[in-house]
Amino acid sequence: MPVIGELVKKAIELGGKLNSDATPIEKQEKVLKELLEKAKDTSFGKYHGFELLLGAENPISGFQTNVPYFDYDTLYAQWWCKIREGHRDITWPGINRFFAVSSGTTSKSKYIPVTDDMLDAIRKTGVQQIMSLSHYDLPADFFERQIMMLGSSTDLKENEGFLEGEISGISASQIPFWFSNFYKPGPEIAAIEDWDERIEKIAEQARDWDIGSISGIPSWIELMMKRVIAYHQVETIHDLWPNLKVYTPGGVAFEPHRKSFEKNLRHPLVYIDTYLASEGFLAFQQRPETDSMGLVLDNGVFFEFVPFTPENIDEKGSVRPDAKALTIGEVKENTEYILIISTVAGAWRYMIGDTVAFTDKEQAEIKITGRTKFFLNVVGSQLSVHQMDQAMEALQEKFGLAVPEYTVSAVQENGAYLHRWYLGKESGEAENREVTEFLDQFLKETNKNYQVARKKALESVEAILIPAGAFIAYSEKQKKKGGQTKFPRVMKENTFVDWESFLEEAGYLQQY
Repeated sequence: MPVIGELVKKAIELGGKLNSDATPIEKQEKVLKELLEKAKDTSFGKYHGFELLLGAENPISGFQTNVPYFDYDTLYAQWWCKIREGHRDITWPGINRFFAVSSGTTSKSKYIPVTDDMLDAIRKTGVQQIMSLSHYDLPADFFERQIMMLGSSTDLKENEGFLEGEISGISASQIPFWFSNFYKPGPEIAAIEDWDERIEKIAEQARDWDIGSISGIPSWIELMMKRVIAYHQVETIHDLWPNLKVYTPGGVAFEPHRKSFEKNLRHPLVYIDTYLASEGFLAFQQRPETDSMGLVLDNGVFFEFVPFTPENIDEKGSVRPDAKALTIGEVKENTEYILIISTVAGAWRYMIGDTVAFTDKEQAEIKITGRTKFFLNVVGSQLSVHQMDQAMEALQEKFGLAVPEYTVSAVQENGAYLHRWYLGKESGEAENREVTEFLDQFLKETNKNYQVARKKALESVEAILIPAGAFIAYSEKQKKKGGQTKFPRVMKENTFVDWESFLEEAGYLQQY
């Protein structure tokens, strides 16, 4: 009998019953006051009158009036650059040791402060997520298995006195000692910077591990599983890890990846989504009856929501200064919002770049619907990533395809616009023409704006099937392989030119 597992499971079940009864509104009001109190003596807090806000009748309203919205470029140029210069007490007390380096494929790297308070908040949210496992029908011995966390390298780079890396690498480098027996691939392998070398080491040692759960970006986890399966000449990952039961995709829509992903399994897993961004651990799936994620409302992050409408967004994809932000008590279900956060890392009214929609307001549950800059609206089509993902799911079902990756851009040719899609095919057979017709018709039926655009400025649509490996190869060329790298669903036209040149030169366009 798995005695330790039984004890852990009972402790988790007890912890799950001890959650606060405070309402979402009460939790968020408390968090904002804590943030203002902690940061009132920083340069940012003094400049924006945090001490006065704490004594105001309505601190939230005063906060929204006194503090403008910030995108990354503005916040870095005005405030965070001073931290890089070595100044203390800029946007958060003291000075942080770490900077999270984003790994966007289509944009320059971003350097986001990671404070000790943020790392504490991430750990506390991790514990909350573990407590939520009491809601899932998992056997007691699951809690004795090891956890594979496949993120970026934990070998952080020193730069100007700071340690830099992706947030997954920073978090893994700070794993508490009591967790080390459960954590795989372990500190030595996790520190290997070269992705392929790290995967090879994982493959070599995989048979010695007893993995119960895996977390990481779907495309890279799938690549790891394929290498491990091939190395040991087995049929599925369950032939090596029979107790593997849980997978956490990490905030990336999993459904487009499901068909190709599950080819590596003996049976499906329990999928528990998480939303860990460079700016913090923002949400996780808290119950099995939904695939939405509950916002973490009581742990170092104050959330605001700006309706995702054309009048609230400028041409660069940033929130307009006069756009009204809503709090957790003012949102509506099934409406898209631009997510704004203020955090214990000294991010204030910060536009993280994601759009979300509430599926259950009472539970504060959301789905990530896309990125403000990956919103395809050049000719009024108003396509969100969420709608594109739905189209990919339907297309895979219709043609029996596995299409784990895709990208699209609005391209201007001969004075007219067209949408050109590249679909990364893992398996199945279909003609470009029939895939194009289905995709176009599906989007017409599910998006009225797209339907109108197709009658006017959006003259045509092209869908081109290419090998799924092309997306991995391009990421590798961009030195963005592995870790938290997510391939952009929508590309700007100038980046798209580089992408198409790569496909042509590498011969991918001749294969179909």
